[in-house]
Amino acid sequence: MWNPILSAPYGRGLELAVFDEEGAHALVFPCIKSREGWKNAATGVRVDIHPTHWREWEDEKVQARAGNPFEGSP
Repeated sequence: MWNPILSAPYGRGLELAVFDEEGAHALVFPCIKSREGWKNAATGVRVDIHPTHWREWEDEKVQARAGNPFEGSP
């Protein structure tokens, strides 16, 4: 279940949803919310994104959806 981005916790790997000109998409890597903005959880590099929703990062679920990176709408 997707949660509003304003409720995203700090310091945890999260799956994020973003909207672009093609519609809604889930990022394929986990991100961490920090005081400086969003960072790639694996590399620590800041990412310039404006997510709208979040949910817990689950490796198994993401691997199973490889052909469909976004199931449902946020």
